[in-house]
Amino acid sequence: MTNKWLQRWRGRIKKYAERYLLRPDMENDAAFQALYKQVGSRENKFTMTPMERCYALYNAVRYVQESGIAGDFVECGVWRGGSSMLAALTLIAQNDPSRQLYLFDTFEGMPQPTDKDVDLHGSPYQKIWKQEKELLSVSLEDVQRNIESTRYPKEKITLVKGMVEDTIPENAPEKIALLRLDTDFYDSTYHELQHLYPRLVPGGILIIDDYGHFMGAREATDKYFSETNQKILLNRADYSCRLGIKPG
Repeated sequence: MTNKWLQRWRGRIKKYAERYLLRPDMENDAAFQALYKQVGSRENKFTMTPMERCYALYNAVRYVQESGIAGDFVECGVWRGGSSMLAALTLIAQNDPSRQLYLFDTFEGMPQPTDKDVDLHGSPYQKIWKQEKELLSVSLEDVQRNIESTRYPKEKITLVKGMVEDTIPENAPEKIALLRLDTDFYDSTYHELQHLYPRLVPGGILIIDDYGHFMGAREATDKYFSETNQKILLNRADYSCRLGIKPG
């Protein structure tokens, strides 16, 4: 009886794992894995972004390139620079390191959250903010060194230090092909969308990393598109990350 029970559950677990946990598309994509190992492996941990989101970013960069969509790449909230590093490596692999990369961050950790900034379980970010502030604090010099390690042209990399509410839109490019928002909180996300989404060209890619996890980021996104009466399909990359193509 015990053996039959174990066999039954072993079979169910195997079936579940094959259906929900294995990622053959991205794990068997040798070109992607070669780049991902440089930014997301245990040995090279430049991003906290899981493989699914990295794969979505990788394919977004390729889509923009192959579709001939003009504009620069902008990332808000960069930590150690891993996502921009992956974008840079993908552009190099596409033999076109000509786009300008803009990285916006405080480079001093997360600003203080507000009451709107709770996770999907309703837990206030304020509770863990002080502990995580030090972990998430990476200097501009460290990020500069990290992204330059990709050998992307130095003159094509712009790092902007400060709160996005203070540095955007003044320091942002006029045309954006790929816009990745990863600042987690309501105030910053709303400000970024207000000033940067209008500069995202038709056919350009919008990535919101925290839409499913931080309710402030979700509320800011929903409010912006509702207020401006704009439609966009935000596709699910994983439980948190959403990706959309700006309509023409």
